[in-house]
Amino acid sequence: MASTSNVQIIIALQEPDLDDDELQTQTQILLQQMLELDEVEDASLLRPAEVPAGSKSLTGLAVGWLTAQVNGKNIKSLMGFLGDRLGNKTIELEIEANGKKLKVKASSRQELETAIEAAQKFVAG
Repeated sequence: MASTSNVQIIIALQEPDLDDDELQTQTQILLQQMLELDEVEDASLLRPAEVPAGSKSLTGLAVGWLTAQVNGKNIKSLMGFLGDRLGNKTIELEIEANGKKLKVKASSRQELETAIEAAQKFVAG
């Protein structure tokens, strides 16, 4: 049975071909799209203090990083959304559920689909 508690997901976009401004614009577009989803309880850009050391920051925000709160039963829908939008990009996901964390990295559609399956199994428990 899937968890119905909220799951914290941190998403890091990594686009070596984009400069910081372009990457941040892509991140903000993704954030706006996520906020429109019924499955997402809350989403925001991360502040530099909230991300790993060595991450870049721009105007008080961590470049390429955002976070979302989603109900555990909606994780599959959100992961499908991310797969559709980010299937050809390099991303890192950190998923926190049931007091545990899972980190996955994907740089192709196939790797992202594998990461999404792992995330769904992780949240299911």
